[in-house]
Amino acid sequence: MMAQLQQGGPDEKEKTTALKDLLSRIDLDELMKKDEPPLEFPDTLEGFEYIFNEKGQLRHIKTGEPFVFNYREDLHRWNQKRYEALGEIITKYIYELLQNECHLKKVTLPVDAIETEPKSFFFMSEDALVNPDKLLVLIHGNGVVRAGQWARRLIINEDLDSGTQIPYIKRAIEEGYGVIVLNPNENYIEVEKTKAQIQLSSDISDEPAEKRERKDKIQKETKKRRDFYEKYRNPQKEKETMQIYIRMIQREAEVKNRVTAVALTDSVHNVWHQEVGKTIREWMRENCCNWVSSSEPLDTSVESMLPDCPRVSAGTERHELTSWKSFPSVFKFFSEAIKAKNSLVKPTPTRRSNRIKYEEF
Repeated sequence: MMAQLQQGGPDEKEKTTALKDLLSRIDLDELMKKDEPPLEFPDTLEGFEYIFNEKGQLRHIKTGEPFVFNYREDLHRWNQKRYEALGEIITKYIYELLQNECHLKKVTLPVDAIETEPKSFFFMSEDALVNPDKLLVLIHGNGVVRAGQWARRLIINEDLDSGTQIPYIKRAIEEGYGVIVLNPNENYIEVEKTKAQIQLSSDISDEPAEKRERKDKIQKETKKRRDFYEKYRNPQKEKETMQIYIRMIQREAEVKNRVTAVALTDSVHNVWHQEVGKTIREWMRENCCNWVSSSEPLDTSVESMLPDCPRVSAGTERHELTSWKSFPSVFKFFSEAIKAKNSLVKPTPTRRSNRIKYEEF
């Protein structure tokens, strides 16, 4: 009796056998097709039935309601893919605003790229490289955001003013700045791996053949179980891709000599982890200020254990809102830095020296 209880009695075995028989007759592929719709989405805002209204808010064309993430209940992955597809459309929409509304031009990088080479781009005003007074360079954070954006979440759920760099660009132009909008997250392209590349990546190993065979056997068993589960969780398996990086360069000395002030908004940088030298840390303390998420009023000093640069409150505890909330203070900071720099005694530049300076830039 004890043995039967531990192993399961006759009734339990019959139930198990019946369950296995039922599962064997279920067409898993057909079941999954019913569970998750195809990952095919519109490629325009209108196709999604959304539009930005006169206040820069994303609203449904028919109902006027804000964007709904949970468009289909209990299908989180499908909803997430839909959100990402909308985000890609919004990225292109912001690029159009930078060119048509802010009158910036698109510049391809590297400037000497050959036809088949991966390329990126940024945006700048017509006077960006020849403005004799001042230049504003805008750099977004990491993640999915691209040139002209602070936070995709704000663009979709709040408005264009809080989520994009457009207010910064317009004010900068009004105050006589040249403007450059960088695009550092667009630093590689993704291409689909060929079957040969997928096989090569799995074959490369310095391990002894016997050890590799044992490991392969274990991995195949693990993969078999994982694939069975993945077929249920992720029936529409996505293609395997690889990243090809775009050529980039660094010019520390030139940046330090030419940059008057740097405003950071809740930056997550760490000077110790990034192997920053003493001279850069000193330069940051003198020329940078970080508006961090905090419950304190705007511009209130915030203590930090890292001696990289002064930190003040952005007037909000929401990380994604720090760029928008600190907007007036950032321009005040820049204005004061420019005045301080111009107050220093300098030789009067000649027409020839000015020309050389612009050409070097």
